[in-house]
Amino acid sequence: MSVNITFLVITGVLLATGFYLVLERTLTRVLLGIMLLGNGVNLLILTSGGRKGAAPLFRPDLPADQYSDPLPQALILTAIVITFAVTAFLLAMIYRSWTLTSADVLADDTEDIKVSQSTAYDEEEDSPVAEDTTEFVDEEGRPIREGEE
Repeated sequence: MSVNITFLVITGVLLATGFYLVLERTLTRVLLGIMLLGNGVNLLILTSGGRKGAAPLFRPDLPADQYSDPLPQALILTAIVITFAVTAFLLAMIYRSWTLTSADVLADDTEDIKVSQSTAYDEEEDSPVAEDTTEFVDEEGRPIREGEE
């Protein structure tokens, strides 16, 4: 099976542009990036599906290797529906953000900045613990350790 290099180059350009746009701060560019990623993946599935062939309906006079594979077509159809649903959801988010803030750019969250700048050391959890912290003692007043009875 030989793959069309033009489709692979177009797929690479679509995916690279889509990833670049998804990493932007404006919601409209994120939406365009998701749409480009969806189209790039669809083209990749179509390219990896192999060469074109006859419709996948049984004909006794046609050998099995002459049919086209229906699985990539089904995957692309599913991906189109999922991309449409994500696009509709992002459009609703963009509209809601625009009506509330009149801005398309995401602002930095102050709580996220505080969490990222705080240390992971917790005095209560990370302080050294004394060796014998059990409350269970035997008849003589010695602490009972694990595995002892």
